This record gives sequence, C-alpha cells and structure tokens, in this order.
Amino acid sequence: MEAVELRVGFVGAGRMAGGLARGLLRAGKVPASNVLASAPSDKNLDAWQESGCRTTHCNLEVLQESTLVFLATKPHILPGVLQEIRPAVGPHHIIVSLAAGVTLQTLQRAGAMVFARGSSAGDREAALLKSLLSSCGLCEEVPESYINIHTGLSGSGVAYVYLFAEALAEGAVKMGMPGGLASRIAAQTLLGAAKIMLETGEHPAKLRGDVCTPGGTTIHALHQLEKGALRATVMNAVEAATNRARDMAED
Repeated sequence: MEAVELRVGFVGAGRMAGGLARGLLRAGKVPASNVLASAPSDKNLDAWQESGCRTTHCNLEVLQESTLVFLATKPHILPGVLQEIRPAVGPHHIIVSLAAGVTLQTLQRAGAMVFARGSSAGDREAALLKSLLSSCGLCEEVPESYINIHTGLSGSGVAYVYLFAEALAEGAVKMGMPGGLASRIAAQTLLGAAKIMLETGEHPAKLRGDVCTPGGTTIHALHQLEKGALRATVMNAVEAATNRARDMAED
C-alpha cells in the first residue's frame, strides 16, 4: 500500500491533530482530499476545510471512510469514543492513539514522536506509520513502557526548553540587548545546538566540553549553572512529568 493512496482519518480535530495533518500534507504523504476529520462542533473544523480536508461531525464516518485512523481526543473522552467506534473497526484499519501529554511539540517540524504496537499491529503497519510520522520529525518505535518517559522528556520537555530560552534571552536583556533580538538569538542558539547533537550523534557532555576553552567565558558560565543545580533540577522535572503521566494512565 503506497502512502499516497492512504485515506487518513482523525477522530478529534484539535491542535495536535491539526499539526500532525499539516505535517503529512506538507510532506506530500497524503492528498488533502484523502483526509477526513471529525469533531462535535464546527469550532475546530474550519481550518481543516481551508486546507482542503474533508470534515464531519460523525466519528463512525471517519472509520468508514479511512484506513489509518488517529484518535486525537482528550484523554477523558477517549473511552466513550472507543466504545462508539468499536463496531466499525475492521481488520483493515490501523488505529493510532495520540498519547496524553504529547503536547504542541508534535506540531513542530523538528518534533519527536514514539509509538508502541498493539498485539494486532505487524511489521507492515509499523513501517507505514513510521514512514508517515517521520515526515513530521523524529519517529521511533519503542516498548510501551517508554511512552510515559517520552511524555516527560519530549512531550512536556518542550516547555522546559521554552523556559530555558526565556531565561537566556532575559540574561541578555539584563546586560543591555533588546528583548526581541535576544529571543531570536536564543532560539537560533538552541536550534544550532540541537542540530549538532542530531548530526554528530556525539554525547552532549563531549559537545559541551568542546565549547569550553581554558579560563574562557563558557566555563565561567557553566560554573554558575552547576551552582544552581541545573542538571539535577531538569532531571527532577522529567521524573515529575513521567510520574504524572503514569498516574494519568492509571486513572
């Protein structure tokens, strides 16, 4: 089955679903006319229609019209949706649940997504999903136990990065640089550092060491970050978000 022949459905048409759909359309993985999204009201559907996608208020219609179906509702709504669509699910369907806690980070072109297979999903389905999602960024298949860790690391982690970027920019503002310029430079700095990590595959500790010259500006700054326990604080943040994701899954 070629990706361009797919009929892709979204049950739920919020920001996460919309961002994923835009990524698929931008990469040419599926034509807009083959995308169908459902939502209970027209509130979120206008943007889909503007992109050339089809829309409906009927979740069952999405199952009837689509082969690959993304469940993108809020977590507390999902059980009722599953009960509603169960009679329409057949062996030809590939059903993908977008995990709770995977936030707007999935909407970015440089996003990171992980997925785990259910018992009925084989190599063919996994390869198809990975091919599609890789057009939106990094995509890895993982054991199900990693899903909540991914939420703490990446799904929620984008907020940690924004906080760090804000602090970087504010430091420059304190020293006399205009805020807008400082924010743009902070963003470009983070982008450049991330690209080097991905392109080289080097451990971040080595890359950090490469930037430090004896007695230079960077090692003096890193000393202050160590005094503030930056690493321990970030590790605690990932742990807290992971534990919260696990608690939500058990509710």
